[in-house]
Amino acid sequence: MGNAGREERPERPAEVDGTAHLFRALGKQIKVLRERAGLSQKELGIAAHCGEDLISAIERGVRTPQPDFLERVDGLMGAGGVLKAAVDDVREAQSKARTRHPEWYRNYATLEADAVQLCVYNNQSVPGLLQTEDYARAVFTQWRPLLDDATIEKRVADRLARQQIFEPWPSPTFSFILDESVLLRPIGGRTVHHQQLRRLIDVGRLRTVQLQVMPLDREEQPSLDGPFTLVTPKGRQQVAYLETHTYPRLITDREEVSVLSIRYGIIQSQALRPGESLVLIEKMLGER
Repeated sequence: MGNAGREERPERPAEVDGTAHLFRALGKQIKVLRERAGLSQKELGIAAHCGEDLISAIERGVRTPQPDFLERVDGLMGAGGVLKAAVDDVREAQSKARTRHPEWYRNYATLEADAVQLCVYNNQSVPGLLQTEDYARAVFTQWRPLLDDATIEKRVADRLARQQIFEPWPSPTFSFILDESVLLRPIGGRTVHHQQLRRLIDVGRLRTVQLQVMPLDREEQPSLDGPFTLVTPKGRQQVAYLETHTYPRLITDREEVSVLSIRYGIIQSQALRPGESLVLIEKMLGER
C-alpha cells in the first residue's frame, strides 16, 4: 500500500500562530488606510481588480493579503510604501503557513499548494476550497467533540487561506463534482446556505474551474463510499487523498490511484455538464 499518510487520529493544529497575528495587523492597517482614503470596500475592490468579499476578509484577518495585492493597493490608498514594506514578511509567513496544519494533514497540504490539477469529489459537504467563511464556521461549530471558539476561528482562517490557490496566474486547473444532496443540505441555516450556493456559482464560472453536480436521480453511483481528491503536483505523478471521520490517507501507489482516477472519470461522465450544473444551482436560488 503506497501510504504516505498516517492512519491514526489527527492531532489538533497549533492554535497560536505568529503568522495569524501578522495578517490580522495588516488587515487593520488596510482598513484604516482605506477609510482614510475615503474608499468603500467595494470601491477598493474594483480599483484593485478583486472582489469586495476579499477586501472584507483581508481586513478581518481571515484571508492572507498576497504580495502583489499589497503592492497594488499601497498606491491606490496613498499608503506611502507602508504596505509594500510588509511584502517580504508576508512571503516568509506564507512559507511558514504550509506547516501550520495538523501533522496528519501537512503532506497533503503541501501537495495541494503545489498542484497543477485538482479533482475533488464530495457527497457529504461542500469541499473546503469552495466553502464560504460562514459555512466553514458552521461546519466547525457542529464538530464533535465541541471545539472552543478560538480553535474554530483558527481553523476557519486556515481553511480560507487555502482558497488563495485560485488567485495566482497561471493557476491550477480544477474539477469539482458535488452530489446533489450536498446542495440540498442547509448547513448553517437558510442565509448561510444561499450564500454558499452563490459562492459555488461564482467559482464555477472561473475559466480554470469545472464544477459539476451528480443528480440524485442517477440509477448508478460508483462512489457511495465517500469523498476523495486526486492531486497532480507539478512535475510529479498523481496522488489521491481520502479522509473518513478525520482519519486521513494519502495514497501514492499507482494502481490504487489509477482505480480512483477511473472512478472519478465515471462519475464525471454521469454528472451534469458544467453549464447544466450552474443552471441547477441557480434554480435552487430561485434565479431561474
